[in-house]
Formats: sequence, C-alpha cells, structure tokens
Amino acid sequence: MSAEDAETMALSAEKPVRAVVFDMDGLLLDSERLALESLTGAAAELGYRVPPEFCRGMIGQPADRSRALVAATYGPQFPVEEFFARHETGLARLVDAGRLTLKPGVHEILDELDARALPRAIATSSGRARTDHHLRAAGIADRFDAVVTRQDVRQGKPHPEPYLTATAALAADPEYTLALEDSPNGLRAAHAAGLRCLLIPDLVDPTAETRELAHRVLADLHQAIAYLADTDSAVSAREELPDVLA
Repeated sequence: MSAEDAETMALSAEKPVRAVVFDMDGLLLDSERLALESLTGAAAELGYRVPPEFCRGMIGQPADRSRALVAATYGPQFPVEEFFARHETGLARLVDAGRLTLKPGVHEILDELDARALPRAIATSSGRARTDHHLRAAGIADRFDAVVTRQDVRQGKPHPEPYLTATAALAADPEYTLALEDSPNGLRAAHAAGLRCLLIPDLVDPTAETRELAHRVLADLHQAIAYLADTDSAVSAREELPDVLA
C-alpha cells in the first residue's frame, strides 16, 4: 500500500472535529526560545551555568516539576526559588520588550475556527499570571472560549486533567475534540484524555514514542488547517455513501 493510499484510508475513518484545545507555549506563542534565554540568564546572574540542553528538559513541564528537576540536579545549595523568580522577571522583561511573537498560522487557524463556529480553549502548563500576560502581549487574549492554566488543575501535564478540564469548559466530548501540542508531555496528556492530538514540534524533536501517540505529526498550524479541511471532506463523503449505494 502506498503512503497516499494509507493516508486516504486513515482520513476515511476520521471522526468530525467539534472543538479544539491548544497548548500555548511553543504552539501558539514562540515563547520557548525566550524561556531558554531567561532561564540561562537567571542562572548566570546567580553564578551558575545551566545549559540550554538541560532547560529544554523543562519544556512543557509544570512549574512544580521544573523546580523538582532543578533541585534534584543541582543539589540543596542551588537557590531554586531565587532562580525561578529571576527567570519570571527576565521572561516578562523580554515579552514587554516586544520579543514575543506568534507562531506561523495562529491568526489563520483561529479565523478558520471562527468560520466553522468551533469552540476552542487553551490548556497550558504556565500559571495564570504568565498566561494572561503573554496572551495580552500577543494580542489573542480574547480569541478563546476558555483558558486552563496550571492553577486551574490539581495535576498538570502529562496528567490528562488539563485537557479534561478544557473539554469540560467547552462542554465538548473528548472523542470529538482535537488537541494541538508541541511537547511530549502535552501530547501524553491529550492522548490520556482521549483527544486526537496533532503534534507540531518546536524545540523538542519527535521520538518513536511521540510519533506513536500523535494522531499526526505536522510542520506548522497551516497544515493543521489543511487537516481540518481534509477531515471535513472525508466525513462528508462517508455520510453521503449510503445515498450513493441506495
């Protein structure tokens, strides 16, 4: 079977998309590079070198897990709270300086969801204050029906609670809800919650595990728009099939 035939067969089995839940950092906002810059800068201010490779391991992690990772790696002498306080200050400074940009295709996919009258939410590992600040700075704070942050759930990603909370806020069935993620932890959370997840990698390359969990691995949000159109066509064709056979 050719790759094209396999893709056609996969699309023919697709369920309709009735709601969408987005990750935020690295998916909607090109913020993870700024986070790496502020993390390494905060460490340098305190006289430490925390390499970018280590910081990438915190991508998609809730703050409590990131703190635990730093403490376990650098030991009790490392000023964990001061480090993360300086990181938050530095990141806010970079955002306020106009360094935060949208990922390609953000406005287009939100416009597409508007045209389809599809509800949409954000499920992020960031806290409420940072989330609100970044969405306002990026000019898209008013384009979502619900925003679920780390403060809104007991357990963060990779636990499914953030996605289950987001779908509940939209009154959406997870089976008919599409998730869009860039990180392995977010993908695991969406998959565990029963959502189809389109993985659009940012700083972390997909692995065999994440390729297996992802419904599709795409290059950008423009391809996600194409997926919505292809799924619509496949669903419509399947619904018309009995009439054709009759």
